[in-house]
Amino acid sequence: MRVRDLLAPQSIELKGAPANKKEAIEQMVALMEKRGNIRDIDTYRAGVFAREEEGTTGVGEGIAIPHCKSDAVSAPGLAAMVVPEGVDYQALDDEPVDLIFLIAAPNTKDNVHLEVLSNLSMLLMDEDFTRDLKAAKSPEEFLDVIERAENAKAQKEAARESDREKTPDGQAGGTSSDKGYVIAVTACPTGIAHTYMAAEAIEKAGEKLGIPVKVETRGSSGPKNILTAEDIKRAAGVVIACDAKVPMDRFDGKHLIECKVADGIHKAEELVTRASVSDAPIYHASGDAGEEEEEKETDSIGHQAYTHLMSGVSHMLPFVIGGGIMVALAFLIDTIAGYGASAGSAFGTMLPLSAFFKYAGGLAMGMMVPVLAGYIAYSIADRPGLAVGFTGGLLATSGNALFASYHWTNLGAFNDFIAHFAFQGANGGSTVSGFLGGIAAGFVAGFVVLWLKKLTSRLPASLDGIRPTLIYPLGGIFIISLLMCFIFNPLIGLINAGLSSMLTALADANLLVVMGLILGGMMAIDMGGPINKAAYVFGTGMLSTAADLMAKGASATDPAVTACYVAMAAVMAGGMVPPIGIALATIFFPGKFSKTQRDTKVSLFVMGASFITEAAIPFAAADPLRTIPATLAGSAIAGGLSALFGCTLMAPHGGIFVFATIGNPLFYIIAWLIGSVATCLLLGLLKKNVEE
Repeated sequence: MRVRDLLAPQSIELKGAPANKKEAIEQMVALMEKRGNIRDIDTYRAGVFAREEEGTTGVGEGIAIPHCKSDAVSAPGLAAMVVPEGVDYQALDDEPVDLIFLIAAPNTKDNVHLEVLSNLSMLLMDEDFTRDLKAAKSPEEFLDVIERAENAKAQKEAARESDREKTPDGQAGGTSSDKGYVIAVTACPTGIAHTYMAAEAIEKAGEKLGIPVKVETRGSSGPKNILTAEDIKRAAGVVIACDAKVPMDRFDGKHLIECKVADGIHKAEELVTRASVSDAPIYHASGDAGEEEEEKETDSIGHQAYTHLMSGVSHMLPFVIGGGIMVALAFLIDTIAGYGASAGSAFGTMLPLSAFFKYAGGLAMGMMVPVLAGYIAYSIADRPGLAVGFTGGLLATSGNALFASYHWTNLGAFNDFIAHFAFQGANGGSTVSGFLGGIAAGFVAGFVVLWLKKLTSRLPASLDGIRPTLIYPLGGIFIISLLMCFIFNPLIGLINAGLSSMLTALADANLLVVMGLILGGMMAIDMGGPINKAAYVFGTGMLSTAADLMAKGASATDPAVTACYVAMAAVMAGGMVPPIGIALATIFFPGKFSKTQRDTKVSLFVMGASFITEAAIPFAAADPLRTIPATLAGSAIAGGLSALFGCTLMAPHGGIFVFATIGNPLFYIIAWLIGSVATCLLLGLLKKNVEE
């Protein structure tokens, strides 16, 4: 479909002057109404704004292409506006927009708006073309510029196709045979504008440099101009200009350049030149995918899940590092002030300055699970998933404990069920589901929103505007709240109650080494989650028991008192191992970790030494099947050895800052280091190498 055929003189404005983005869209919709292809202008307008809520259509380079596919559209059409002074459109490059095209597409299966978007995007890559559009003196001249550009593009494509037919092996003809053949793939997250802009730029660079080029585009309408096995075999180099996942195993053994899709637009000549002379590292595929993968439009379910998970992990990491080090500074300040051995449970808050660091850092760390869940949901369902995911993450970190303090009376059967099942009382076990609950909440939230989108897709088009602002958040938050409060959190509460009973039985039986082994391992299973917290609460509870025993006349050397302090020592030893073990692994096995992960080793050492187990969460979340067994084993070893050596601890927190309260400190350090080394070695053995 040609762009020129969709425009009419009455739908073109050459001297637009909107004050802001909203006004620009309103004026564009008014122009489209003059085109005569809109059945219900209010519904269409709501659809355009709803699409903009999902992400800006300001594609950069001074261009915006808002669009809407709706039952309110009777026939495809375009409207255009030149804004000589520019308008703040919240574009991807944050630059003012001075050329706007609005697309109206009927709600049919042929996705005509995607075809028009791709054609427009490629035309708009030509600076001469956009300059001529902006310089047009009349709508008729504006249309003539488009018609000339489309005719020239059609002639080039016909010539290119003719060259391909004349060349038996598929090499593009009309180019110098002494220069290498270059292949490329372009893709952007939305699969619309930048995908085709980059492809056009790379093809033009090849023409200018006399280098044969073939570009595969992986846009919203599916892969086009797919690279064949012969193309890949013959290529001197490959350019992957993508901000989205594309099939990569097919390029195994080729010289390959990976870059942002924006580089494909702005640095096309440099990329084509480098690829033509094989000036790039050789790519080694990580999987065993067959040749059929080149035809796939989507990644495997497992890879998609990993991509969603890493979206949450990458956004969570700054909260873990920033907040964790703030808390560690609070402990350091109190230690310097002389409170390391005497502060007890108030350690980290003995001075106003330390209390500030502990408070602010604790709030930041408290955000990590909601952020993890929110951005997993965002990766799955785009912006509408954020609110639902954040809510699920908050419920995972808060649990249902808030309601335990309420004392309702005269309840009916239904309310009695809610009060005694979801809103468990103080003896029902902790209902905090932690980072594992946050991961579950993120995925559930994302798919709940996708389900709501599908469920409401048949609603009248007039409701399109309220779906992302009312239906998705209200329905999604309600559903995720039900699932967290009535399923995930209560189940965790039952598990924690059982764990607490088991630990008490071990302590009563004087099986201290077994107890230390289990306590240490529990600290590393979910690293700040419910199982970790169950172990920690048990340890601090044992400190309280020791205080009660001593208040009744027992001495500090009494076996019952010593057993309490041994439990707390095992808890802290196990909790200090995961960050230290992972930090060591990033040093001794750097190939197992990405550069971003390796760069966090200093903060891992600081937080691990400060007994902040949560520092290991991003690594556990990114690769749970290998990381958690390694940290669990190392922590269990440290906890068991600590108990075996008879190490004791009288403080509930603090890591190295409370070593003055530790009994047998040398052996305690040995237990800690052995556990950390064990985790390091297991990570080196279990984890696969990372391709960067």
